[in-house]
Amino acid sequence: MSLERSAVVTRKTNETDIKISLQIGSLESASEQVIDINTGIGFLDHMYHALAKHAKWSLTLTCKGDLHIDDHHTAEDTAIALGMAFKQALGEPRGIR
Repeated sequence: MSLERSAVVTRKTNETDIKISLQIGSLESASEQVIDINTGIGFLDHMYHALAKHAKWSLTLTCKGDLHIDDHHTAEDTAIALGMAFKQALGEPRGIR
């Protein structure tokens, strides 16, 4: 029996506009896994893709950021938004050890 834990998060700041869809814990096979990452930073895309692939998550993440100024807002805000998605997907932390 699989337990579906999923979340959809949007985060908009002055520097970034982020949309995340996360599904954890319910993939029966690799063919069900969907990974689509676009932050505008190649290496960051690669790292999020590798993390999702090896953790067996489905992850869709798009970010439009102020890359013409610096890439740190994109890196920071996508990590914050991913944390928000995990918090939403996992729900009440009671009983997690």
